[in-house]
Amino acid sequence: MHGFVDDIEDLTERNDDFRRVLYTGKYLQLVLMALAPGEEIGEEVHEDHDQFFRIEEGKGAVVIDGISTKIQSDDAIVVPAGARHNVINTGDDPLKLYTIYGPPEHMDGVVRPTKADAEASEEHFDGTTTE
Repeated sequence: MHGFVDDIEDLTERNDDFRRVLYTGKYLQLVLMALAPGEEIGEEVHEDHDQFFRIEEGKGAVVIDGISTKIQSDDAIVVPAGARHNVINTGDDPLKLYTIYGPPEHMDGVVRPTKADAEASEEHFDGTTTE
């Protein structure tokens, strides 16, 4: 096994896709995201998943169980399993971030250029890992 080793800041800043799954392990998954101005991930709850977010570029807000907090470049966010949450781009530029799901949430290798593409596709983790 090789794992994943790369410049995550550079990859995140160059990513323009709404969702891009970079690596899927048995227990964790690394995903890049880019939100257009005014766009949001969409309110969701992962009953059996913790989730980590790292903001690389832009500004916005994260809402966790009804509490909104401003976010910006270099901020980290941890959402515990069972918490209702959303990430919203409140800035004038794309909000670029990466997220780590534990355990994986999406099928390995999925790339969705837009939120509409992501919403139109069923892509929940099917047990297939990167290696």
